[in-house]
Amino acid sequence: MIVCHCQHITHRDIHAAIDWMRASDRFALITPGKIYRALGKRADCGGCMPLFLATMQENANLAVPADVAQVPAELRNLRM
Repeated sequence: MIVCHCQHITHRDIHAAIDWMRASDRFALITPGKIYRALGKRADCGGCMPLFLATMQENANLAVPADVAQVPAELRNLRM
């Protein structure tokens, strides 16, 4: 299914980019901008963004793994 007509991005492209990013860096915070960059594209009109985000959320690899997401006690009070 084509998600972004302006840039010709399909749901398979989005899922492949997420899977590739998670495999290469399990600590990565995956955003739409990073997916566009991984695909060598740029957002254009933004009309696809609701569908783009919904497609991202369908991917099991989008979330940071639970063991990585847990913050150690000594870092909880630090401001980012």
